[in-house]
Amino acid sequence: MSALAERQAALVAALVAGAPIPDGFDPRLIDTARQALLRKRSGEVARHWPLLAASFGTKWPAVFAEWADGRPTQGSFQDGLALARSLTLAGAAAEELAEREAALRPGFLRRVFRRG
Repeated sequence: MSALAERQAALVAALVAGAPIPDGFDPRLIDTARQALLRKRSGEVARHWPLLAASFGTKWPAVFAEWADGRPTQGSFQDGLALARSLTLAGAAAEELAEREAALRPGFLRRVFRRG
């Protein structure tokens, strides 16, 4: 791996995975970029998990950022699933999680279409 590729990988790891900030980068600017990426991720997860996000109202971006900070993304759906599973949910958010988990079980679609 070239020196440039190594520095780029270290920068990405600092931005999305909580790795140390590489030498030569302004920690304040790295933190600003990291926070912006967490806000963007929270919006992407909210599109896949609207009831989960709505259950937190205006606190959603902060709740998501606290959970996601230092965790590389596994994709918006998987991030939402992991977050939802880590919480004690009630109401519509709990129903959303239950529906998603049911859909992930093997044979779910076969059972649904057999009923119709």
